[in-house]
Amino acid sequence: MIEHPTKSGDFAGTPLLRLRAWIGEQGADAAYVSDPVSIAYLTGFYTDPHERLMGLGITEGRALLIVPGLERESAEAGARGVEVLSWRDGEDPYELVREAIGRPQQLAVEKGHLTVAVAERLGAGRLVDAGEALRRFRLLKSAEELERLGRAAAVTDTVTGQIVEAMHPGQTEIEVGMVLASLMGAEGAKPAFESIVQSGPNSAQPHLRPTGRRLQAGDLVLLDFGAAWEGYRADTTRMAVVGEPDQRQRELHQLVLDAHDAAVARVKPGVTTGEVDAAAREVIERGGQGAYFIHRIGHGLGLEVHEDPSLDPGSQLPLEEGMVFTIEPGVYIPGWGGIRIEDDVVVERDGARMLTGAERGLRVVPA
Repeated sequence: MIEHPTKSGDFAGTPLLRLRAWIGEQGADAAYVSDPVSIAYLTGFYTDPHERLMGLGITEGRALLIVPGLERESAEAGARGVEVLSWRDGEDPYELVREAIGRPQQLAVEKGHLTVAVAERLGAGRLVDAGEALRRFRLLKSAEELERLGRAAAVTDTVTGQIVEAMHPGQTEIEVGMVLASLMGAEGAKPAFESIVQSGPNSAQPHLRPTGRRLQAGDLVLLDFGAAWEGYRADTTRMAVVGEPDQRQRELHQLVLDAHDAAVARVKPGVTTGEVDAAAREVIERGGQGAYFIHRIGHGLGLEVHEDPSLDPGSQLPLEEGMVFTIEPGVYIPGWGGIRIEDDVVVERDGARMLTGAERGLRVVPA
């Protein structure tokens, strides 16, 4: 049997209030939010429902969170400002959806997340896209969000100081990745994403997953990882070398570090995301390595490790106080290796405040 609400919803929480106001401005009768990340942002409750239906129905004065029955207890403990409804396997969860949103003439949904099949079952006369509004709300972080991002960054810095000491020749990239996960767990955090560990020529492939390649003398080792704290994610990259670095490794590492510092120095409200990218790109191009800087300077951070803003070359989005994103220039030379240095920053009135701050030098793993 379908279980009904056990707590009252009062739209507590700024994100839910803002979305409720936006719904009214659009002339929509209700909203149906289906992305688990958006639900977490609006309610504080996150889970992956896998194939089962989970949704948040919002009408004037009421918000109903619909979850699978096996998530009911967690939702009641974790969700804020909503009533919790649950359904069991074998029942029709769309009965609860209809209870939550009725049969609206205009319904706000996340068009980028909702499938056509589900949209047809909602029975709305017209669909309005709420996805862009939610992304805009998430662009500027609240004090609570910044505190969680700061905790995630602090754990990441701690682990950065530990991982090189735990590395040695003969380890596989996969083994180093497992050590990173263990170190984050020991600090009470979860990995924000699958850690990237790349050695030798593998480091020239920016998103290559860890392999069975073993660390050996002379290897550059790229370590891209981050901790998650209460759902909010850090993301950093640091470089090591097995044995003493050679001159080329030192020079290119310094070039990338100079580009990193130039981009950080450019961060200020009103500056565009493209201008931040250009500050780093100009340094690398002057160093003769422009062809090997093959991605944007950074991406937003929050409940997802990649979210808005996107700091693409030429992008015109002005920076605002409260934006959080990575700064991560890199140089990737096929057959030789790659170097990336990445930190997380928040935009404040006078410029960038660093969230991550571990040693950025080229670390040495004894050969």
